[in-house]
Amino acid sequence: MQMEQYDLCVIGGGPSGYAAAMRAVDFGKKVILLERNRVGGAGIYNGALSSKTFWELAQSMASMRGRLESFGMDFPKVHFGSILKEVDDAVFERSSQLEEHLRRVERESNGQFRFVRGFGRMLNTTEVEVRGDFDPFTIQAEHTIVATGSRPRLLPNVPIDERTILTSDGISSLREFPESIVIVGAGVIGCEFATIFSAFGRTEVRLIAKDDHILPFEDRDLSQVIEQNMEDNGVFIHRNARLISMDIIGGKVNYVIGYPDGSEEAFEAEKALISIGRVPNIENTGLKELGVALDRGGCVDDVDTQTNIPNIYSVGDMTADIALVNVGELEGRHAVERIFGDNQDRLIYENISTIMFLSPEVAGVGMNEQQAQQAGVSYRVASFDFRCIPRAVAMRKTQGFFKILVTDDEEMKILGMRALGEHASSAIQAVALLISMNKGISELAELIHPHPSIIEGIQECVRMLLKKSIYKPTIFTEMLQLRRWRDGHYIE
Repeated sequence: MQMEQYDLCVIGGGPSGYAAAMRAVDFGKKVILLERNRVGGAGIYNGALSSKTFWELAQSMASMRGRLESFGMDFPKVHFGSILKEVDDAVFERSSQLEEHLRRVERESNGQFRFVRGFGRMLNTTEVEVRGDFDPFTIQAEHTIVATGSRPRLLPNVPIDERTILTSDGISSLREFPESIVIVGAGVIGCEFATIFSAFGRTEVRLIAKDDHILPFEDRDLSQVIEQNMEDNGVFIHRNARLISMDIIGGKVNYVIGYPDGSEEAFEAEKALISIGRVPNIENTGLKELGVALDRGGCVDDVDTQTNIPNIYSVGDMTADIALVNVGELEGRHAVERIFGDNQDRLIYENISTIMFLSPEVAGVGMNEQQAQQAGVSYRVASFDFRCIPRAVAMRKTQGFFKILVTDDEEMKILGMRALGEHASSAIQAVALLISMNKGISELAELIHPHPSIIEGIQECVRMLLKKSIYKPTIFTEMLQLRRWRDGHYIE
């Protein structure tokens, strides 16, 4: 039998692979998409959509509980099964939509697009073996994009069973709110789950942080707010702590942590969550055998999505770039445009917006102060408190601030921004656009923003930098800040 021929084979149907396949359809190419498990990957299951649905429900519950308690009323207990059903419904809604879209594209493509629920392994630079619940077959593709994603990083000598000691993949296996949970890792995912479980008010939460504070990659003014809110909500933070051992004894988690002075402490919890990052799913793809270059962390060492084998590309969590759904989709589309289009521009990561689902939510783009200082960049920075924003006052949610960094010169090009507070994620995109355009801040200062809105705070933050703000930072010093960083220190 003659081998099927394709212009492009995409291995992996997560966010980056799905986006790549659909972009290739735009070019009228013959495409095959392979996904062995669930279309949408970690963008839906055990990841972005599921955890953020948990977060939305947790925030709603916490808000309702606070309102009822302020009126002297008791908040009714909510069964974890009800919460899980809401999460499952959200996941099913999105996954069904993606599956239906694939089926319709396949039907209407006149044989140009094919989706196979199976796993692809590269035999050589142009042949891919496909396995699944069918007899294996081999296809030939002129180009291949590998987008097999990642999985939670495990800890050696820790018996992770996804029932008592969990990764993010095991959260959906819970059937009740645990009485207590210890979370290993104080990065984004660890802090998000600490926020979620503490917000429901049914679980004692402990967080193991290797530094003296959480979110060590963010500026202290931001991480301190999140940290204080966590502690106010009952989260106990093991600071400057390293996990020495963790075992399951009598159905409970027994763990020992050590401190810099050599002392140790032992604790018990009902459940544990290991949240120390992710590793690429490179096994069984055939990439190692073909000699695709990898970095020391085991990620594909790509150049603008292209591997050292010219017709093989890698996108999403397979690479060492930012492991986010929006970044993966961008990389998938970009790879296809490099292959079939005339796109000679390199991907720009400096204007990628991020969001952390904490209390309150945090959004960011570009550099923060910590990164600028480490890079030896001189900058000016303005910070505008939510207490000065009418919409935040009206919402009765005034905790937060906007902080914008610009170059320390007359152009004042935007280096980065952090937004902490209500609607933070909705306020970031205009700044991201200006960063990608290598623009200054004057455009933002002159825009007429809707009133009352949270984004008015961005405009006033910019006006502070231009020294024409309504509120003067020399008056409201506790809410407004305007500083310069040069030669390793602040210049007032």
